[in-house]
Amino acid sequence: MLNNIIGAIILLAYYLLVLAALPAILATCKKIPSEWIRKIQHIGYSMSVFLLVRLFDTWYAAVLAASLLILLAYPALLLLEKTPFCRRWLVDRRPRGGELRKQLLIIQLTFALLLFIFWGLLGRQWHWLIPVAVMAWGFGDAAAALVGKFWGKRHIIHRWIEGAKTWEGTGAMMAFAAAAVFLTMFFYGHQPWYICIAAAVTVGPICAFVELFSKRGSDTFTVPVSVALLILPLVYLFSKLGL
Repeated sequence: MLNNIIGAIILLAYYLLVLAALPAILATCKKIPSEWIRKIQHIGYSMSVFLLVRLFDTWYAAVLAASLLILLAYPALLLLEKTPFCRRWLVDRRPRGGELRKQLLIIQLTFALLLFIFWGLLGRQWHWLIPVAVMAWGFGDAAAALVGKFWGKRHIIHRWIEGAKTWEGTGAMMAFAAAAVFLTMFFYGHQPWYICIAAAVTVGPICAFVELFSKRGSDTFTVPVSVALLILPLVYLFSKLGL
């Protein structure tokens, strides 16, 4: 019990520093584009998954601790969005605010679902899949947004694609998601290198495809869940083959 309480305090302190204080400090520097600040915050949020799987004794303790952020931050954001402070210090692309609150709910739902399936249902031996899936989304989506916005020139036009997405951004999503999968599986999941390569090569293009057709910020959910559900049978197949 004490471990879970300490873990919750550390997690909330991390959220306060990385998701609130750091972006606000960076926003004071007018030379840093707002999109870079958003993606730094985005990666910082994704990295919090390591705290969730390492600091708590059970999956539901991790979910409850992460839910504290919603209880504290959601009403705070609801109030701040109506003030000049929010428009100056918080990076929200919607004129009237709401993006940060929406992403907060989607990310926490995604974390909760992954914790439930790959720790609660399947057992702790599969919990390493949670950071793998989240890192693929965190770094892949950040790369796609930054490369597409600042260096993308060839736009992808399709009625099922929302917004201005480019081939350069999609290529960055594929490459960075694959790299994140390989590195997290190898160094955190302690999987054999050839399984890590097979997963990265398989998942990278799928991540890019899923992100490309995800609308209204739903890639926060669709990408990590797709990654986890793809890697699970792949690793299981290799184990059955004795590899």
